[in-house]
Amino acid sequence: QVQLVESGGGLVQAGGSLRLSCAASGRTLSGYNMGWFRQAPGKEREFVAAINLSGLRTTYADSVKGRFTISRDNAKSTVFLQMNSLKPEDTAVYSCAAKWGRVVNYEYDFWGQGTQVTVSS
Repeated sequence: QVQLVESGGGLVQAGGSLRLSCAASGRTLSGYNMGWFRQAPGKEREFVAAINLSGLRTTYADSVKGRFTISRDNAKSTVFLQMNSLKPEDTAVYSCAAKWGRVVNYEYDFWGQGTQVTVSS
């Protein structure tokens, strides 16, 4: 079991950058595959990025490829999402997620509460 807490969200102008963090408590992240998702008002939750246990494999949604980077520091039980060249359409609540074992069809077991990212034009 793991509890996840996101931080780093805020208000930024289009073209700016933010770095989100997802810190684990109650359990380290070493044994978990991790992902980032986002959800805007009135829209379904959307996959953003994923990273495997070792950090050697990453996956990105087409909408963020080339702009976002997911990384992890297992020693610090933290996962990051570096977001560059932000666009207004990136505005959403961003949540991190954890999966013990192999991730299938972007399904995860544990979720953080989310952090708000607002990109102004």
